[in-house]
Amino acid sequence: MRLTILGGGGFRVPLVYGALAGSEITELTLYDTDPVRLGVIRSVLAGLPQGPRVRVAEGLDDALRGADFVFSAIRVGGTAGRVRDERVPLAEGVLGQETVGAGGVLYGLRTIPVALHIAERVAAVAPGAWVINFTNPAGMVTEAMAGVLGDRVIGICDSPVGLVRRAARAAGADPDTVSYDYVGLNHLGWLRSLTAPDGRGDLLPGLLADEAALGSFEEGKLFGADWLRALGSLPNEYLHYYYFRRETLAAVRAADETRGEFLDHQQGEFFARAAEHPDRAHELWESTRLEREETYMADSRAATGGWQRDSCDLDGGGYDRVALALMRAIASGGGTRLILNVRNNGTVPALPADAIIETVCEVDARGARPLRGASSLGSAELGLMLQLKAVERATIEASLFKDRAAALRALALHPLVDSPAVAARILDGASV
Repeated sequence: MRLTILGGGGFRVPLVYGALAGSEITELTLYDTDPVRLGVIRSVLAGLPQGPRVRVAEGLDDALRGADFVFSAIRVGGTAGRVRDERVPLAEGVLGQETVGAGGVLYGLRTIPVALHIAERVAAVAPGAWVINFTNPAGMVTEAMAGVLGDRVIGICDSPVGLVRRAARAAGADPDTVSYDYVGLNHLGWLRSLTAPDGRGDLLPGLLADEAALGSFEEGKLFGADWLRALGSLPNEYLHYYYFRRETLAAVRAADETRGEFLDHQQGEFFARAAEHPDRAHELWESTRLEREETYMADSRAATGGWQRDSCDLDGGGYDRVALALMRAIASGGGTRLILNVRNNGTVPALPADAIIETVCEVDARGARPLRGASSLGSAELGLMLQLKAVERATIEASLFKDRAAALRALALHPLVDSPAVAARILDGASV
C-alpha cells in the first residue's frame, strides 16, 4: 500500500514513519512546500529503523496520484501564523490558541481554503484514496473536506486516545482491552464510560469517587476531583480552556511567551541546526521532541499548580498509532473501534447529519461509522457542542464565500469571545 503525507516536512512525521515499520505500507511519499524542512525530516528518518521506501513528490498531484491513503498534516502560515493567531486575540483580552477560541477560528479561516484545494485534487487524481486528516482545527477542516470527499475523509486526534489510556491505567485496567463511550467535537469531548472485559462493569464511577486515583493522571489534575464528580464524566483536556477560562487566560497572559512563540523559536532553531548538521538530525530531533512534549499544555498546568507531565505521556505518540490502526482496518476489512472525526449521521440527533463529530466508530473496509448511543448527552454538553458547531460552520462559510459577516459571526459566537466589538477588532487585526 502507498501512503502520502502532505506536510511531509512536519516535525512529527518521524513518529508516523516509526509506526509504519513492519506495516502493510510499502511506499511513503512526502510532499511539502518547504524543501529545507523536507530535507531535514529525511535526514531524521535516516536515523530511524528502516521502514517503507521513501519518495519525495515533485508537486501535489504527483504526491496524490496512486496513493491508497493520504495523511494531511499541513500548517498553513507555519508557526509564524500561529503566533499571530494567538497574539491578536490576547491583545484584546481573550484567549488565543491554535484550535480553541478566536485563535482557532483565525487558523481555520486561513487553512480551510487550502484544505478544500487538496480535497478537490484528491477527488480529481486519486478518487479511490482515503484521506486521514490531522490538520488543525481538525473538526472544521475535516467537515470542509467532507463537502468534497464525503465519508472518504476521516479526522483523527491523539487527545481522546490519550485520555482513555490514562483513565484506564488510573482505574487499574489494561488500556488495550477496555471499551469506552466518548462523544463530542474535536477538542471538545467527554469520556462517559470505561468498561473492562473482566466483568467489573463501568469503571468510571469508581474512578470518579477515588481522590487518589483522580490525582494520578493529567485530566484529574487539570480539572480537579470536585468538578469531575460534578460533571460525572472525564472531559478532553482542551475543555480546561472553557471550564477554567479565567485561570487559563491569566496563565497565558502571565507567560513570557505563547505556545506558538515557543514552538516558532524551538522549531526554527532545530531545523536550522539539523540542516547544518544532517548527521545529527535524529539526535537533535529527539531532544527537541522531548522538550516539546514536556511543555505541552503548560499554561493549563500552570493554572492548576504547575505540575509536570508523567513520563508515560512523553513518547509523543498517539495520533500515529490511531492513523495506522485506521489504515489497517480499512485495508484488511477487519473491524476495530477507534475515536474518530466522522459525519454525525444521527448519532447526536440535535446536530445535522453531515456535521462532523468526534466519537467511537466501527471501522472496516467500508470506512468509519459512528456508534449510536450519544442521545443521552446532558443539556450542558449538548449546548456547548451546538454553539461550537455553529462557530465551525460559520468559519467554513466565511472561508468558502470570503464572507466577512460569517467570519464575524464565527468569532463573536465563540463562548471564549465576550463581545462582537472585540470579535470585529480581532478580525480586522488578523489580516487572514
